[in-house]
Amino acid sequence: MERRMVQGSEIGLWAGTAPDLSGELATDRFAHEGFWQRAADLLRGLPRKRDRSAEQAAQAEAILAAARTGRLRFLRRHAAAIYDLLTARRSRFLRLDELCRRAAIEFPGLVPAARELEAEAHSPQRHKDGLEIDQGLFLAQVLADADAGTHLCHAMLLPREDALARRAEFERSGEMDFGPVHLVRRGKACVLTMKNPRFLNAEDETTLDAMEIAVDLALLDSQTEVCVLRGGAIPHPNYAGRRVFGAGINLTRLVEGRIPFLWYLTRDLGYVNKLYRGLALTDASPEEDGIEKLWVAAVDGFAIGGHCQILLAVDYTLAAEGAYLTLPARKEGIVPGAANLRLPRFVGDRIARQAVMAERRIECASEDGRLICDAIARPDEMDAAIERTVASLTGSGVVSAASNRRAFRAGQEPLDAYRRYMSVYAREQAYCHFSPALIRNLDEHWKAGHGSR
Repeated sequence: MERRMVQGSEIGLWAGTAPDLSGELATDRFAHEGFWQRAADLLRGLPRKRDRSAEQAAQAEAILAAARTGRLRFLRRHAAAIYDLLTARRSRFLRLDELCRRAAIEFPGLVPAARELEAEAHSPQRHKDGLEIDQGLFLAQVLADADAGTHLCHAMLLPREDALARRAEFERSGEMDFGPVHLVRRGKACVLTMKNPRFLNAEDETTLDAMEIAVDLALLDSQTEVCVLRGGAIPHPNYAGRRVFGAGINLTRLVEGRIPFLWYLTRDLGYVNKLYRGLALTDASPEEDGIEKLWVAAVDGFAIGGHCQILLAVDYTLAAEGAYLTLPARKEGIVPGAANLRLPRFVGDRIARQAVMAERRIECASEDGRLICDAIARPDEMDAAIERTVASLTGSGVVSAASNRRAFRAGQEPLDAYRRYMSVYAREQAYCHFSPALIRNLDEHWKAGHGSR
């Protein structure tokens, strides 16, 4: 379809019609919907991002920026009221993807609609307009509100419906294979093995659902007391069938544009926070009651990026000699989940900043590594070391485990502190995910065909 050239004067005239806020949601919604619709029409009048001239690229940026400024102003005034409307005054729990879907329907133009997301879904990351940034800004403002944000955190800590549907089957069989994750009951432990061998067990859009369902089932299992996380074996000749814990986010899929923005928040508000806080109940605050177990991470080879972040959410980390940890988020151009919140508690502020901002590598068996890792074992003794760890943690019962976990969180990371952090994270990660700097960093540091690193 041939597209006409959008004139700069059209953009200027439209930007000048940005509505003022009356303070009344219904009035402001009506006024802003027309403004946002005109922005979408102007953007559609330009070629796709990959085909734009420098002038057209600047025009697109001007349209997106003006519309986003209007959205932010609207959200700062009305985010809590919008959340209450979408959740029937917080009487319904909605996961964040469903919350965004309903927001797109009830408030056209506030966040991208399904058809707009689909139109960009198959484009490489460099060719996307970053419409999903508006999802980040919406969720950041929701999380910034104490009542709405706490309710959303609570919703994401509830067991998933698809996990509840498989609970009875796992209770009977004691084993399930979800493809990217294998879950098996071994004595008093549920063992989750992360498997994405082509990409060194990296995480992406193909692994996330399986991981959260497996975490839910492990926590729900009535026949076990602790849970173990471990990476699967890598059949590539370079690894000779050895295990690795994981290589973080799958940069191959990120470059290809396959990882949506909501992936980050779904991951961290979902299964990673469930490792740290357990499963919530619908009728009690997550800080008062829930379903919790001790989590053990068994680190073979390395824990890079997101897999290093996991270690900051578990109760005990066992690492093989020679294993190492890194958080190369600056190199990738993103924020490393909740690591900025949690890592300083383990290693102090200076080392945490060096790890995040300067890519400091931490050897698990080093003095610094011992601040994160509880025990070190020879690589060929990891299986036996895991068994000893489970026996030690369950030998005298784990009746007080949930109570002690809650007590640690009360002093270190209450839900309100986490909520406020995730508000900042939602906003900053949205901008990072679509930043030109991310593309430059990946072009410089990432090599196609070499997995996630």
